[in-house]
Amino acid sequence: MNLERLMTEKRNPDTKNIDMLSTLEIVAAIQREDEKVAAAVKMTLPDVAAAVELIVAALKRGGRLFYLGAGTSGRLGVLDAAECPPTFSTEPELVQAIIAGGNDAMFQAVEGAEDDSQQAMIDLQSRGLMPQDAVVGLSASGRTPYVIGGLQYAEQIGATRLAVVCVPESEMASYAQITIAALVGPEVIAGSTRMKAGTAQKMILNMLSTATMVRLGKTYGNLMVDVRATNAKLTARVQRMVKDVTGASEPDVTAALEQAAGSAKTAIVMLLGRCSAKQAVQLLAQAHGSVRHALKQAGLPCQQGLERMNDEG
Repeated sequence: MNLERLMTEKRNPDTKNIDMLSTLEIVAAIQREDEKVAAAVKMTLPDVAAAVELIVAALKRGGRLFYLGAGTSGRLGVLDAAECPPTFSTEPELVQAIIAGGNDAMFQAVEGAEDDSQQAMIDLQSRGLMPQDAVVGLSASGRTPYVIGGLQYAEQIGATRLAVVCVPESEMASYAQITIAALVGPEVIAGSTRMKAGTAQKMILNMLSTATMVRLGKTYGNLMVDVRATNAKLTARVQRMVKDVTGASEPDVTAALEQAAGSAKTAIVMLLGRCSAKQAVQLLAQAHGSVRHALKQAGLPCQQGLERMNDEG
């Protein structure tokens, strides 16, 4: 195995004497390297957008999104998948993450798990991977056997295959329809891909999941209208959001949310469309969950409420 050629394994000439620096100089050196991440991610935007289109298409045909990774990359996939249900009210099965070594690997390294290419196939089979699903392979080095094995299996059954890496011309690119390669350069500490590579992957995952959910009608403008109010903070956010969009009084908002079983989307359509909860649910169903399209079907401007918020802002 020749790791020396990998960008993620090279020594960074700008930090070769980091152990001789003061504490302030060390953190400044880290920050300077971090500044390079956003620029590297910006170069990937056409590929990110193309990947989002494939993911949206997969989910619209009844598929699911799987993140597949090992180590830091796998943990970042778990983090992004775990945030989708509370943020966008998705079912836990819609966006899933699989990490080499299983759940224990979230908290402690499972030695050798990333080298087992066959286990990825077994893990995907246990989740019932289908042709309509999408698999995103995550690997800073672009050569993790576990992830490559998963992409190979996804190719065998005809699932959508995407890769997120931090090296050019990666091995994983051979098995993905689209490869997002954020070339962040050598790490502050050679090979420590939890740093710049991890930050880049986190940014890309943010874009993949968020852009996908926006395209699926999970927001209204930039409002989190599909949020699941599972605690006091989120309950207050939903109340404030519905009030700001509709301009309704506090009592009317509270009553609408009660009738809407806490759904901000339903309450907004009820109050702006002057309809019942049942009618609002029907309008949203016909609009595939989009508040904008549901309001349009109700004969209202699709910008209803948002323009008023912009004027007040």
